Amino acid sequence: MKTLVFILSVVLLTVVPQISTDNVYICKGKSSKKYHLKKKCRGLSNCSTDISEVSLEAAKKLGRGLCGWED
Repeated sequence: MKTLVFILSVVLLTVVPQISTDNVYICKGKSSKKYHLKKKCRGLSNCSTDISEVSLEAAKKLGRGLCGWED
């Protein structure tokens, strides 16, 4: 039984996509105030400047909050 649980755990970890909370995405525009968990987030669709991948800690230090579309 333990072997079956282990195998199922390994399969789920490889099949189910995980959202990484280590890095987030931000728009570099002057008025941007949010960070995004996914690069394809709907909230980034109006970004007219570069989109950068930064650490969650760096985004929070910049005063960014979580995007409302990903709340």
